[in-house]
Amino acid sequence: MAPTAEDGEPSVRQAAPAATIPPARPPLAGAVAPGGRMPRWLPRAMVLALALIAAFQLGSWAFHQLTGLLINILIAFFLALAVEPAVSRMAARGMRRGLATFLVFFGLTIVIAGFVTLLGSMLAGQIIKMIEGFPEYLDSLINWTNQTFHTELKRVDIQEGLLHSDWLRKYVQNSAAGVLDVSAQVLGGLFQLLTVGLFSFYFAADGPRLRRSLCSVLPPARQAEVLRAWEIAVDKTGGYLYSRGLMALISGIAHYILLEVMGVPYAPVLGVWVGLVSQFIPTIGTYLAGALPMLIAFTVDPWYAVWVLGFVVIYQQFENYMLQPKLTAKTVDIHPAVAFGSVIAGTALLGAVGALIAIPAVATLQAFLGAYVKRYAVTDDPRVHGHRSRTPSGPGAFTRARRLRSGRRLGGREKP
Repeated sequence: MAPTAEDGEPSVRQAAPAATIPPARPPLAGAVAPGGRMPRWLPRAMVLALALIAAFQLGSWAFHQLTGLLINILIAFFLALAVEPAVSRMAARGMRRGLATFLVFFGLTIVIAGFVTLLGSMLAGQIIKMIEGFPEYLDSLINWTNQTFHTELKRVDIQEGLLHSDWLRKYVQNSAAGVLDVSAQVLGGLFQLLTVGLFSFYFAADGPRLRRSLCSVLPPARQAEVLRAWEIAVDKTGGYLYSRGLMALISGIAHYILLEVMGVPYAPVLGVWVGLVSQFIPTIGTYLAGALPMLIAFTVDPWYAVWVLGFVVIYQQFENYMLQPKLTAKTVDIHPAVAFGSVIAGTALLGAVGALIAIPAVATLQAFLGAYVKRYAVTDDPRVHGHRSRTPSGPGAFTRARRLRSGRRLGGREKP
């Protein structure tokens, strides 16, 4: 008989379901492999990370070591762009490009060497005059001090005190130690000048070959853009330097005439100094250029220094508002505020070099981007010309206050 439950109903045995085993899950990324072993990709990742860090450190070290060379190459490139129009013009007449480049650089070297020689002779002559007249200046100063403060100073006592003072001994020692530093700086400057001249000569002489080599690794569309940017850079850089050279010539002639009329010595050299320094040193060049003629004029007559200062200020205004806009309108057409900001930015990045190349670089970038900027016709709106539009919303606050005040006055008159 089949077994029955207590209530008499047959009991039904239910078979227990078989135990289900969950499938094994793959190990998560980054989890330790079974048995505590390191994942296979981890050593390769660590080696790759260390290699990238080492490559970054090596590149950073190499960049800092080559910063001076890169700046010299940048100066040489802009100098080559400046002389390329003259070299190309001579080469178009049948002269070999290398010979044309040599003649241009030889002429520039002659001009610079002559200017430095004249300026050095002028400074040497002034220093000799100051040394020769130093005893007279010292005697006049001693006499004024004795009369003013009722002292009994003598030049012999002052000279002996200076010769036996610790200050003079330390100054001589520091000067002797500084001679080596100055010599090292002079040699370093000559080496940098030679480097810049060599690179600029090759850039100007092999300009077409350099363009062909650069375009050979670019597609045709990119080649046209590179060549157009190169031509814009040549036009802007050459135009900037030539316009500055013309303004330097005009400024030098004007200041030479003034100094010659007043009888200031070394008038030709001072005129060249004012012209070059005021035009090729941005922002502060005018003040540096006018300081030396004022000092030389002061040795002749103190009032001459005042006249020179007034002429420098007046000529600077004439140059800024009349001469410079006409000469640079077609060569370097940038806003004065943009030029000033570019000079500040270039000085912050590259120092004096950045200040010199900032304006032609910004002019080149502006001209190159201007070809890709789409311009539209400006709407005929008075606000474009600086005139504020008057809306018919009602009178202004001042008008309403005036009307209210006049109404109160009339109301006061009407009252008994």
